[in-house]
Amino acid sequence: MPKLILNLLAFALLMHAQDPAHATTETHTQASEEVLAGKSEFGKTCGFCHGATGRGASGPDLIHSTLVSHDVDGNLIGDVVHNGRPDKGMPAFPNETAAQIRAIAAFLHNEAHLAATTYARGPGDYPLSKLLVGNAEQGKRYFAQNCASCHSSTGDLAHVATKYKPIDLQTRIAFPSGLKPTVTVRDASGETFSGTEIYSDEFVVTLRDKDNRLHTFDRKIAHVEIKDPLARHVELLRKYTDSDLHNLFAYLVTLK
Repeated sequence: MPKLILNLLAFALLMHAQDPAHATTETHTQASEEVLAGKSEFGKTCGFCHGATGRGASGPDLIHSTLVSHDVDGNLIGDVVHNGRPDKGMPAFPNETAAQIRAIAAFLHNEAHLAATTYARGPGDYPLSKLLVGNAEQGKRYFAQNCASCHSSTGDLAHVATKYKPIDLQTRIAFPSGLKPTVTVRDASGETFSGTEIYSDEFVVTLRDKDNRLHTFDRKIAHVEIKDPLARHVELLRKYTDSDLHNLFAYLVTLK
């Protein structure tokens, strides 16, 4: 699954996952000199691919990566820096000293903490500048090929960028909400029922009809048809790449 989708899920869970009672001063307050040294070293060694703050450019976002989240004082970051990742086009930097690796790690951990606390203060206020790393023109082409059969930039999505804060808009691309599947059931007697899906599994389906009444049917003895207006989104969720999501978001934020 693309890393961005995992990050969007992580954003939704972050408030519950954070527990300041277990955070140490050393973890959350890095020595400023070491962080500044790490920022400088990161800029010279890594920033041209991963961005000045490690949030991704031509290379991936490091701030929300499992590598950084599991690293302790550079023990994992150092191995990647020294050996590179040739299969992914990342060169090796074998001459980085232990002190330089620790400084880079301190900088990345500090940025990760800043990102987490920014979101904790208000996820909807996560700045657009930190999210806008895609190509709007490529996003427009992706939209035309994959989204335009259901959506319109001058119809249902007109001014969408002014309706949602950036992080909310980005999240809704992968995880839209507000529309529920509709169910039509023909029972064993031939009577037909229609309504909104309340529950469904391989054994039963429950719907709520227009009179707000609930009906539950055994799938073995009833003919069930379910139409999910978000089915295309579910299909695309299996196909998205990080670039697709970044580019599509970059295009949607132009619809003001």
